[in-house]
Amino acid sequence: MVEVLFTDNGKMVFEYSKKHLHSQAHFPVKRFPLTEWLKQTNGFLFSVYAIIASFGTYSCMYAYRKPFTAAGFADEPSFFGLDYKSALVIAQVIGYTLSKFAGIKVISEMDNRKRTRAILALIGIGHVSLLLFGLSPPALRLLFIFINGLPLGMVWGLVFSYLEGRRFTEFMGAGLCASFIFASGFVKTVGKALIVDYGITEHWMPFVTGAVFTLPLLLFTWMLAQIPPPSEDDILLRTRREPMNRFQRIQFFRKFSTGLVLLIITYTLLTAFRDLRDNFMNEVLIALGYDRQPELFTQTELPVTLGVLGLLALIMFIKNNHLALMVNHGVILAGLSINGLCTLGYQAGLIDPIWWIILTGFGAYMAYIPFNAILFERLIAAFRHVGNAGFLIYIADSFGYLGSVATLFYKNFGQAALSWLGFFIYSNYALSIVGVLLTLAALIYFRQKKPTG
Repeated sequence: MVEVLFTDNGKMVFEYSKKHLHSQAHFPVKRFPLTEWLKQTNGFLFSVYAIIASFGTYSCMYAYRKPFTAAGFADEPSFFGLDYKSALVIAQVIGYTLSKFAGIKVISEMDNRKRTRAILALIGIGHVSLLLFGLSPPALRLLFIFINGLPLGMVWGLVFSYLEGRRFTEFMGAGLCASFIFASGFVKTVGKALIVDYGITEHWMPFVTGAVFTLPLLLFTWMLAQIPPPSEDDILLRTRREPMNRFQRIQFFRKFSTGLVLLIITYTLLTAFRDLRDNFMNEVLIALGYDRQPELFTQTELPVTLGVLGLLALIMFIKNNHLALMVNHGVILAGLSINGLCTLGYQAGLIDPIWWIILTGFGAYMAYIPFNAILFERLIAAFRHVGNAGFLIYIADSFGYLGSVATLFYKNFGQAALSWLGFFIYSNYALSIVGVLLTLAALIYFRQKKPTG
């Protein structure tokens, strides 16, 4: 690692630890010329390369997770009082939630040299589960879609670990986060097109969609593996990033427990809403009068992707980490407010239905994305805490997906008579009002904390 030392006359010098540099290596054997070139290139070119590699890898992962939500499964039997699609979504989200809890330990302790193989292995397991999903009767499909969620929940932390702790993490992180906005719509467009245009059955469509993305996945994962570890300048600006053991994780959480609890509850609401919008967009669009138009899944998400990416990337120009942490809270507040205001506009007849869908996505992702790449990254940097953002992201994600499961049960058993469109409208208001109050409280808490860097 790079240790910052000071001589008797105050001159700053660096000391390098070969052991740490070895632990940061992405390959156990040797580096390719591309890796050496990336080490020498300027920040912008490096960032663009990292965005392409991480965006591509995570977008391909979505092809193994989300395509089934583009199907209706209207002819399938209900299970335990749930319509079949809701049962599938809940089964996968439960698996995904368990994966997030496992990721608190696995991601925070992951040896950097094993990340690439781990990404491919986890996605491979997810694809095999989709093969078994296609081969199975309806009842067993619930089991295999549950198994599908178990490995895929850990892919995000592995991909983001290549980007964190760098001068341009905001820019690269925003690019990576754009993948789950764009990719969710894109893979559902592909899945819907396979059904509508090519006659693939609903239960085989998820596996076929994954097969379409296999070669791109291999290419982008290889590109990701070439990214070198953070430079000494990155470490000076953003703090050294290392695996965290159980004691270190507990110690960090206790230090910021009040603020973290407030943020985690906010994130739980955001995750539940995002999953509701993501998984049941098909039903909401049908209720709005838009059916058999697969391109809408992409068309409604593309403006969201570009808008959120551009906005959040600007935060990288803020060098003061504590100020950037406060700005992140402000961005979250603005996003949460948009959801409530645009829903009021839609119900008043002032906003077109498609633009309403786009704005609810823009507001939700404007608030959601900082949690996944920027907020916790700046929190660690502001208080100069050696560790990694993956630990905090996975704590938030674990409870976030628990909230998603709870929301689906509430809709199906507590509000069964309410349409998906009506439930979506009320969810926007709940997210906006409660989320704003919690985020304001968190902002006040961290504003009063004295930064150390």
